[in-house]
Amino acid sequence: MQLDRGLREHVQVDGFSWWRALTAPYDVFHVHWPEILLQGRTPARALARRVLFSLLLTRLRLRSTAVVRTLHNLRSHEMQSPRDRRLMELFDRRTTVWIRLNSFTPVPAGALERTISHGDYRDWFAQYPSPPTVPGRVLYFGLIRPYKGIDTLISAFSTETDAAASAATLRIVGAPQTPQLAHNLESLAAADSRITFSFGYASDAALSREIGEAELVVLPYQEMHNSGAAILALSLCRPVLVPQNSVTDALASEAGGDWVSTYPGALSAQNLKNAVAAARRRHDTERPDLSARAWPAGLAAHLEAYECAVRAARSR
Repeated sequence: MQLDRGLREHVQVDGFSWWRALTAPYDVFHVHWPEILLQGRTPARALARRVLFSLLLTRLRLRSTAVVRTLHNLRSHEMQSPRDRRLMELFDRRTTVWIRLNSFTPVPAGALERTISHGDYRDWFAQYPSPPTVPGRVLYFGLIRPYKGIDTLISAFSTETDAAASAATLRIVGAPQTPQLAHNLESLAAADSRITFSFGYASDAALSREIGEAELVVLPYQEMHNSGAAILALSLCRPVLVPQNSVTDALASEAGGDWVSTYPGALSAQNLKNAVAAARRRHDTERPDLSARAWPAGLAAHLEAYECAVRAARSR
């Protein structure tokens, strides 16, 4: 959203469509999750996507088009067939410049790469009022998928039964990958009336309200490497609890204070209790330090990456 809006002030930006990708003139093809281009809801549609993707690879090769890919995860969370993996390997070979969001992301040996931190959301959400915090409110928001660890969060929250926990509430907001996943989570939480769900797409206004009401945002992913949700929560001055690894330790050092709490291993009720206590040590006048994620610097870095990619592609 913000990247698209900022880039349009400097270059022509065209949104993706298969017709445009295969026929329109462009200098740079920038993609974040190329594996999504192979997904189809039926076998016939998946086959059609593979054909279109193969045509795209041919077009990129014949026209020596620069390809820029932003790496969000260490590996795709989408299941891929051997044929799809082969197509992704071919796409990787066509990639001219790799953009990583943190210095811990590996890139292919000898590849051109740029490290550009995920930008903040402060300006984007500035139009929405910040509601009063609901004491004891714990929030998960974002896509609801099996690897997000939401079942572990529900179990950890339900385990805590002391007086303070009895006044706590857990909100889970987001679109489930499947109806069955939503049903499983509701069944797991059925015995605890403190847990409520808001399934489906959440507008920016709704997200701003949900995050603003939270005392703590918990993102219990089984594997966390980058998280736009964590940056969004911090942008709205809400502390987060995330799994401990090199990336989240660096985020905690960057944000400062008690804004980012981490836990080793599996999420527990004690982890939740400690993180809420850390959140309450903050002062209302404090803000997390996200100065390294200001958009002017990120936009300039993207434009430089595009220029580099075009030069490299034309020199092949």
